[in-house]
Amino acid sequence: MNKNICSAGLSGSTLKLIAIITMFIDHTGATVIRAVLRLPSVANDAALREIWASIYTLSRNIGRLAFPIFCFLLVEGFFHTRSVRKYAQRLFLFSLLSEIPFDIALKGSWFFPEKQNVYFTLLAGLLVMIGLSCVERLVGKMTKLSVITCTLLRILLAIPVIAAGMYLADVLDTDYNYKGVLLIAILYLLHQNRLSQCAAGAAAVAWELPAPLAFLPVYLYNGKRGLQMKYVFYWFYPVHLMLLYGITAYVIPLL
Repeated sequence: MNKNICSAGLSGSTLKLIAIITMFIDHTGATVIRAVLRLPSVANDAALREIWASIYTLSRNIGRLAFPIFCFLLVEGFFHTRSVRKYAQRLFLFSLLSEIPFDIALKGSWFFPEKQNVYFTLLAGLLVMIGLSCVERLVGKMTKLSVITCTLLRILLAIPVIAAGMYLADVLDTDYNYKGVLLIAILYLLHQNRLSQCAAGAAAVAWELPAPLAFLPVYLYNGKRGLQMKYVFYWFYPVHLMLLYGITAYVIPLL
């Protein structure tokens, strides 16, 4: 049990809801509000365009909180899942199911192989965690080695595992690409100390402000599951993207 956990803090389901809501706001900005900005009535009115542009910027900034929280929940899920294999299978399945919704809503095409949805990033991060756990078990069996030697060996073996996951995400050009995989690896390696985990995680996403703020609610995580929401995010991701695409393609043009 993490010694930094506060029992009065936020449950896993609360964190998941925060991530889902902020992601929805972000994607609404990236689809619906962006479409509104292209309307002639808005594009030709400087004052109106400025208002909608401000709403767009605000929505995208709010959305920066979602991904770090999902990465944290992925790490927690790895440590608490009954079957890592089934966990990976679910991520892979929804990676495939979400690709068309991701492409059509955010890339404007039914087929956009140059970019892959965030499930692929999470899957690459999960594979890295599996690899790192194998490293830990392998080194743990080497009882005749000194503590310093074991530590150095863990580092030497962990580096190629993390690098491989980052390379995979970069080659596929997944959403948040190698930076997302690195964040997941950091959160995994510092899992035992919440303060260090949050500080390092915030530093890892400092390139995309205000994403570091996501680690304020993460720090308040109390280690409890909360409401049963196992498949909510899995299905919410592709469904909400198709909904936003429908609004953008068929409702906004009528305005």
